[in-house]
Amino acid sequence: MNRRALSIALILLSAGCKKEVETSVSPAEQAQPTADPAAAAQNLDPAVLLTRAQAIFKPLPDVMELSADPITPERIALGRQLYFEKRLSKNQDVSCNSCHDLTAYGVDSRGGKTSKGHKEQLGGRNSPTSYNAALHVAQFWDGRAVSVEEQAKGPVLNPVEMALPDAKTAVKVIKSIPGYKPLFKAAFPADKDPITFDNMAKAVGAFERKLVTKDRFDKFLQGSVTALTDGELRGLSTFMDAGCVACHNGPGLGGAMYQKLGLMKPYETADMGRFEVTKSDADKKVFKVPSLRNIDKTGPYFHDGSKATLADAVATMGEYQTPKGKLSDEEIASVVTFLKALTGELPTDYIKAPTELAGTKSTPKPDAS
Repeated sequence: MNRRALSIALILLSAGCKKEVETSVSPAEQAQPTADPAAAAQNLDPAVLLTRAQAIFKPLPDVMELSADPITPERIALGRQLYFEKRLSKNQDVSCNSCHDLTAYGVDSRGGKTSKGHKEQLGGRNSPTSYNAALHVAQFWDGRAVSVEEQAKGPVLNPVEMALPDAKTAVKVIKSIPGYKPLFKAAFPADKDPITFDNMAKAVGAFERKLVTKDRFDKFLQGSVTALTDGELRGLSTFMDAGCVACHNGPGLGGAMYQKLGLMKPYETADMGRFEVTKSDADKKVFKVPSLRNIDKTGPYFHDGSKATLADAVATMGEYQTPKGKLSDEEIASVVTFLKALTGELPTDYIKAPTELAGTKSTPKPDAS
């Protein structure tokens, strides 16, 4: 590594990349901007790029399972039913799928920078995709939930989102619907009373742990040097040379660490990010680094949905987060070309909405208050 490249890599380290999971190479090795990125981008030998990429990224797994709590087909079936269950919202008009539409790459297909919840109240942050989310170091932009199972509890009780008053009410709703009893019993056969708020979240989490969207970049990482086009290879080279990989690495190309928004120069945002969770000044304007999987399909971008296009998001990241600073129009277009190769295939059979289970007279009615 030449002196200039080494100094830039050290800037990234001293600026405080907040790693939460280990990767196979250090941030300094990942970043390595070249002395002449424009010249390096012309070196499109697929075998050379593959070797570089394999040291930084990893293919997506088939399932994002917790070894301590294996998922089962029965839990998945229950979780799918609950993911689409609108009666877990106060006015029975919002489900997990409302803000994380599985046919729209796991984001809100209704439009807007943030999502509408109970009484059409707008959430404070953009709804991230539920695809591949179980790979992340934590959930939500500020990392306040450690897993997809814990995350599943939050929206149900959030007064702006699904707005149920408490966990007891959620359990009451589920128990009033007879079809849930055998599903919970099959999913949690060892439990004397399986219908609990915790088990509801575990089931939703089990379903989400198979929301994996493999793409052509996975094939490339597995050794198929023809999986990417010349333009995509050039974009991959630009992406690595610009230092984007200091934060966007691993199987999710992100989601594995927290980082300050405005790492290289101040970024204006009223949202204090992870500070709201930790109350540590060091976490002001720190957010979980988003995954770039399916990024072309999951706009608008950033925690506040303030960037409408992928090109705008890339330009902003180049300016505020990388040592290189402002990217040229050609570099932005090149990176965008590569990022579009990260669009995976939706598991259409797996995400089919189930038939709603019949309620009873004791099932609560919609409450618009």
